[in-house]
Amino acid sequence: MAFIRHVGVVVTDIERSKAFYKKHFGFAVKVEALEAGECLDNCLSISAVRVKTTKMIDSLGNILELLQFVSHPMTPDENLKYSLNKIGCTHFAMTVKDISLLYDTLTAEGVLFTYPPQTSSDGNVKLAFCRDPDGTFIELVEELV
Repeated sequence: MAFIRHVGVVVTDIERSKAFYKKHFGFAVKVEALEAGECLDNCLSISAVRVKTTKMIDSLGNILELLQFVSHPMTPDENLKYSLNKIGCTHFAMTVKDISLLYDTLTAEGVLFTYPPQTSSDGNVKLAFCRDPDGTFIELVEELV
């Protein structure tokens, strides 16, 4: 038996991303660390890697891990080149209570959406895709039934 332990998201500014996920999705900081060493180098196949990590937890115990590479950083522009049809993990989804209100709030703050919230063809959910401050896709889902 297996279950999802956490979702990891690489960011360019960990403080900005912590604030974003805390303010808009209610995540709280659980653990913060600066990680380095042979084990991490081996796992990531990157020599002399150093990564700031913040594990955040939601009200149900789900964990979001933010990672800022102190060594070997990428730029947000590289991430924005990807679309939702790329091979590999493309997004993660979050259940929200009022997607229309969240859409209005995030849009006012300059968060990019692919399209305003819309109801699924089966009528069970209202959904929208947005990007976090570094361009990672987040699917927002409001359950209607």
